[in-house]
Amino acid sequence: MTQLPAYPPVRYTGESGEVSATIRPTGHEPELVYPNGTRVHHLATGAATDGLFGLYRWEFGPGVGGPDPHFHRTMAESFYILTGEVQIFDGTRWVTTRPGDFANVPPGGLHGFKNVEGTGATMLLHFAPGAPREAYFEGLARRAAGETMTDAEDDEFMRYHDNIWAD
Repeated sequence: MTQLPAYPPVRYTGESGEVSATIRPTGHEPELVYPNGTRVHHLATGAATDGLFGLYRWEFGPGVGGPDPHFHRTMAESFYILTGEVQIFDGTRWVTTRPGDFANVPPGGLHGFKNVEGTGATMLLHFAPGAPREAYFEGLARRAAGETMTDAEDDEFMRYHDNIWAD
């Protein structure tokens, strides 16, 4: 008989459940808009999920944009393509993904993503555990708007946010 993985530790010990679900309607405005028009919706932050996961809807702006190959030491990152085409680096090559495609990157896995120009790409980004990615996204938006950092400040920003660029 195959040994199944164990369930995680109990997180709720009540007897009858509680009223705690949240619903976010589709028309909710994004929490962050980059200068290039990319819109980021914070669907479930790490803080809101008590560190279990973070989930974001990423709506690419016009033109090609997204990070070059990198990895994270502390978290897995997953991508689910909703609309358009997104190129995802799988550690060896850039793969064009389309609506319904899913990519999962474990901690340490090399990855990157870029939209394919003209496709109006939208995807879900999932991080587990739920790191505070909002501050990372906001810092990138400030940089895109012209804020500068010294090399030392940039190195510390990336280190703090667990973003290690591939050589």
